[in-house]
Amino acid sequence: MSVDAEPAAPAPAPAPTAEVRQVQLSLSTAAARNLATTTKSEPQMQGISSRWLLRKLPWVHTPGGTYRVNRRLSYVVGDGRVTFVKSGSKVQVIPAELAELPLLRGFDDPTALGALADRFVQKEYEPGQVIVHAGKKADHVYLIAHGKVEKIGTGKYGDETLLGRLGDGDTFGGQILAGDGKWEFSAKAVTAVTILALPQTAYKAVADQYDNLRAHVQNLGSNGHRRPTNKAGEAAIELSAGHRGETVLPGAFADYELKPREYELSVAQTVLKVHSRVADLYNQPMNQTQQQLRLTIQELRERQEFELVNNPEFGLLNNTDYDQRIQTQSGPPTPDDLDDLLSMRRGTQYFFAHPRAIAAFGKECNKRGLMLRSVEVDGHAIPAWRGVPILPCGKIPVSEHQISSIIAVRTGENNEGVIGLYQTGLPDEIEPGLNCRFMGIDEKAIISYLVSTYYSAAVLVPDAIGILENVEVRPRA
Repeated sequence: MSVDAEPAAPAPAPAPTAEVRQVQLSLSTAAARNLATTTKSEPQMQGISSRWLLRKLPWVHTPGGTYRVNRRLSYVVGDGRVTFVKSGSKVQVIPAELAELPLLRGFDDPTALGALADRFVQKEYEPGQVIVHAGKKADHVYLIAHGKVEKIGTGKYGDETLLGRLGDGDTFGGQILAGDGKWEFSAKAVTAVTILALPQTAYKAVADQYDNLRAHVQNLGSNGHRRPTNKAGEAAIELSAGHRGETVLPGAFADYELKPREYELSVAQTVLKVHSRVADLYNQPMNQTQQQLRLTIQELRERQEFELVNNPEFGLLNNTDYDQRIQTQSGPPTPDDLDDLLSMRRGTQYFFAHPRAIAAFGKECNKRGLMLRSVEVDGHAIPAWRGVPILPCGKIPVSEHQISSIIAVRTGENNEGVIGLYQTGLPDEIEPGLNCRFMGIDEKAIISYLVSTYYSAAVLVPDAIGILENVEVRPRA
């Protein structure tokens, strides 16, 4: 007897889950973004600075490519600065640099200068040590290789008066080459000082061997300062004032320099390369060539300002007369230092300083309880001292020893100040003094553009610019 099988039981229903899959009803944002144009910025550049120097210099069109600075004839033979070479702890003066001494200006006999250089003796002084005493016999020429020295004289009532400060490369005592004399001031080391000293006896021994050296020194010593000059050392114009009756008036004329300084325009250039595929296909929403050019121009302008500060031919740091340079009193820049810098010229319009030097000056003001006020310059609140804005300029170098400089300038042709030089109306010019010229497309389909900017700077009279040197910017406890 057969038995029919029982029907199979139905499968159990799946248990309900906490998460139920949703059916996508619209386009996802991730997918939609592939079809959308994003909101984007132009290419950014961290290396762009404020470039206050470029903005505040008056720029003079120079169509001939060269600017000549005509000045009144000057007879001043001032102390220059000498350069040294260092080997370990031994310091030597470069023989040709001795021609910077006032009574050796124009002397170019390398053998005689080499013999003099060999006679210098290296000496070391501690802070506070007196190097020479006022009233004592002046019998040495001193060259400061490193350190800071104060010149101290006697005031009207017999008290000590600070006459000035000397730093690296400065000299004193050069007048002893022409004969005997006494020190008119005392010289005291402010910091540890390394000096090269030439005894008068050593000079006389060399002069006995080289007649041309003796004759040169005697000629400058007896005639170098006899021609009448004004307080700036320029050839005097004879005048008569306060006279009565039929007085014979002096004849006069303003003499000029026969070989005036000329400044040629310098150039900063680069070749901008853009692949034609990029220029053709990727110009929406921003033109790639224009963006490449914009960033290139910014870099050229940064280099232009660097050259205006540091170029050995026309840079402001290298074209400031030595008698327009002063040293800090203690190291960091103080209000007294900036007052001294202001007093050296009429109409100072701007200070330029590294941002760290500005911060160091602010700290010194804080120590004295002084408020560093601000003035408005082109819509910006700029810190100022005595109403003169202190503009930041990161192109002023800070040495590895944390030493920098502060520059004070008067600007403009009408003010006999500092001016920038450029030429406008260049072919394919896109900014004043800057042009971009198409150079062609090479076999790799790369488009080339020559981007150039032409510039220089001129100091019309020496007191248009001054420098506070050896400014310490390191943090102080």
